[in-house]
Amino acid sequence: MEKIFPLVLIVLDVLAACVYALQGDVRHAVYWLSAGVLTVCVTF
Repeated sequence: MEKIFPLVLIVLDVLAACVYALQGDVRHAVYWLSAGVLTVCVTF
């Protein structure tokens, strides 16, 4: 239960990366995907 906020944050980061990737903005897509991976590493 205590990991709900990090999980929501990870999902939002990945979704943001998908949106930027679909728009063709690779830099922002990589940024948000990296933010999600970093959150996973710190949380778990």
